[in-house]
Amino acid sequence: MECPGPMKQFGAFRLDAGNQCLWRGSKRIAVRPRPFAVLEYLVEHPGRLVTHDEILDALWPETFVQPQILRTYVLDLRKVLGDDAGEPKYIETLPKRGYQFVAAVSTYLPSSPKAADAAAVPDAALAAPALAGREAELARLRAEFRSASGGQRRVVWVTGETGMGKTTLVDAFAGELEASGSATIARGQCVDGLAAREPYYPVTEALRALCASTSAETACAALARLAPAWLSAVGRGGAGERMVAPQERLPGNVMAALEAVAADAPLLLVLEDLQWADTYTLDLISALARRRAPAKLLVVATVRTLDAAAMPDSQRLMQELVTRHLSSEICLQPLTLRSMQTLLAAKLGQAELPAGLAGFVHRHSEGNPLFAVALLEHLMGERILVQEQEAGPWKARAPFETVERRVPSGLAQMIALEMEQLSAEEQTLLEAGSLMGVAFPAWAVAAALERDAAEAEEACEDLARRVHFIHRGGVDELPDGSRSTFFVFVHGLYREVLYDRQTAARRGRRHGRIARRLEELFAGREADVAREIAQHFEAAGEWRPAVDALLAAARRAGERQAQDEAAELRRQALALAGNLREAERQAVLESLGEPAL
Repeated sequence: MECPGPMKQFGAFRLDAGNQCLWRGSKRIAVRPRPFAVLEYLVEHPGRLVTHDEILDALWPETFVQPQILRTYVLDLRKVLGDDAGEPKYIETLPKRGYQFVAAVSTYLPSSPKAADAAAVPDAALAAPALAGREAELARLRAEFRSASGGQRRVVWVTGETGMGKTTLVDAFAGELEASGSATIARGQCVDGLAAREPYYPVTEALRALCASTSAETACAALARLAPAWLSAVGRGGAGERMVAPQERLPGNVMAALEAVAADAPLLLVLEDLQWADTYTLDLISALARRRAPAKLLVVATVRTLDAAAMPDSQRLMQELVTRHLSSEICLQPLTLRSMQTLLAAKLGQAELPAGLAGFVHRHSEGNPLFAVALLEHLMGERILVQEQEAGPWKARAPFETVERRVPSGLAQMIALEMEQLSAEEQTLLEAGSLMGVAFPAWAVAAALERDAAEAEEACEDLARRVHFIHRGGVDELPDGSRSTFFVFVHGLYREVLYDRQTAARRGRRHGRIARRLEELFAGREADVAREIAQHFEAAGEWRPAVDALLAAARRAGERQAQDEAAELRRQALALAGNLREAERQAVLESLGEPAL
């Protein structure tokens, strides 16, 4: 492995650009790709104002990114750094202008390669693609199992967003225990929509599997002796025995039976997707965690992370038990660039990756393993990644940054299926939000749909509390003194699917309404948001307003002596003028001092 290159050090932190993470002492701190990119840019330009436009142009030059999203990224960074916006040690906000990195920055030369980012991945890592970047979490599960094996009951929550690999991690852990024969394993899974109709569903499923396993004799005997109603519920009661109601399945009885099963060998009880759990199941987990009697029992529960405002009963229970030290949490973070390299190398079966592949997939998947694998398969299916000969190395046919960005079809279908579970009104709100970018203000949703602003904001607030697709980002103050909440999609791919599913005509009408609302909001100051206005008019196919907005922005840039920016804006205006009718096009050319065609 190559020695790591120099890092930037500030305060107690070191910025590892190659691995796209932070270090604090020997602890590696994962940071999402986009907030990390903002931090890296600020650290590279310390001690001076970095404007919003400069950051957006430098980091996402070909992508329309709402300025509000920068506030969300900086908020994330402040949480990671422990920074206070009122008395900043690292990032100072300069209202209406941008940010300044105020900490002293120095160069740090690592003495060991442990944090290095290398283009090649050790061959040993090629054998376990699913667990790339999850070695520490797997080690924690092993440690929890050792505690449980000694008689100290344990409840562990494995949390993370969709696609972070919760089930994959638990599968690998359970597979280890099963292969070694060191534990009895029972697994059950919650199903969306069943909570209200079938109490104890995941627990019943786990018991049913247990009674059909190699430990069936022990399990059935324990249930028959201590929890006969539960034995009947899993279909193992006597012939003709009636089905029992959930109220007859006392939690104390099944807990005693589970502990009896664990007397001979440690018991691993896995309950998945508890964001959809019924209250009976959650009460049982709570009771298992609170019982004081020793037991060789390890409960592993997986929960999809939601925004704090949308916290379901399962997350409230988890928070309470963790706070009281009655359980622990393993939160799966996005993969670092280094871990992404390991994942991709394992998937491709080669240690040396095509140049730029890991960075491209890491940026566009935002470190999400499920999305990363889907993007990789998309590149292979589109023959952007090819094998020139059978079993030969995979190579890139073109630079990855030139590849047209499209959501892989399989991933788009998965996201679309999730969207279909929402009402038509909820889908319409999200579609309108997608017109603005990853972050969107409520006023823009109202404008796109021709709705009352207050009603649209309330609807978005309610949606953010109930679904995981978006979360509340903050509040913007508008030029007229009013305030509007803005929201953020949890991942850019959700936004892209919602944008693409709208017909071109519908998108165009909505973009045009947003552009005109921007002109109203910034009346007299249109040049401040001229580029944004132009982008919406261009998307609407309204070419003359788009050209006029770009020319206004060019004039403002010229007044600021930003000649390069002014020239680029005029070039964009000239390009769009090609869509105008002859007379209008000639008028624009004359205003630009260009020769008539």
